[in-house]
Amino acid sequence: MNSSNPSSLEDYTKIIMGISTSINLVMGLPTNVYVLWLIVSGASGTMALEFFALNLAVSEMLFCSSNVLHLVNIYVPSLNIYSFVAFSSGLLTLGRPLFQTCICLERYLAVVHPVVFLRYKPLRYRLGCCVVLWAVIITSCCISMLYGKNQRFLFRIYLAEYLFFLSINLFFGLSVLRALKQPKPGEGGGVEKERDRGSDIKMKAFKIILLILVSMMIYYLPWIVLVTASELSKDIVLGDAGIVCFSITVVTGFVQPLLYLHRTGRLPCIRGL
Repeated sequence: MNSSNPSSLEDYTKIIMGISTSINLVMGLPTNVYVLWLIVSGASGTMALEFFALNLAVSEMLFCSSNVLHLVNIYVPSLNIYSFVAFSSGLLTLGRPLFQTCICLERYLAVVHPVVFLRYKPLRYRLGCCVVLWAVIITSCCISMLYGKNQRFLFRIYLAEYLFFLSINLFFGLSVLRALKQPKPGEGGGVEKERDRGSDIKMKAFKIILLILVSMMIYYLPWIVLVTASELSKDIVLGDAGIVCFSITVVTGFVQPLLYLHRTGRLPCIRGL
């Protein structure tokens, strides 16, 4: 009886991983393609203002496409393509939170430091920033490929990354909320309208940061709890539990594009933020 348990557990984890990967491929790829088309075509605003969202969509599309390799690795392990799978996982573990944080940073600067935001508003600055970010992401992919078999080492890196990104986005959200609670005083009709417009911009920025922060907590909180618990107690095994946590992160690949479509008013019967 005991000898059958490991096999049964392995079968369950394969099923969970297979389902989450399939959902990400079927739902994540078309929604991210749609977001990319909206940004490139200019249907949702200027490309400069949505450049980080565009790069996030590209990163998600690349990972969604690589899910074909994930499925092959799950059900045909004899092909030995785990290195390619581990490489592509870097797009998920770093690419997604990195570009989400850049979106939050942009909103934070627009509200709290508008002079700095206007100074670096041109597309060339965002383009240069994204070149550096993609270099960091590719480096992360290479690290994932080289140390793919050392789960504990990788999970510690993920824990540090996720805690950092959650903390900094929480700071952005609280800073924008504080700015929202302290509107600039003014008198007169024109000034009142301008103040109301500024408050609307702040509220929109706060909602965007809040949605991203909540979605990141859904993605990464299981990782944080698991790895922290495993560090505190060596009796906790990361293997199968880590696969479940990774599956949660994978299956939610369509959440960010849906939030973007919601924000831009592209979802039926739902007003944008």
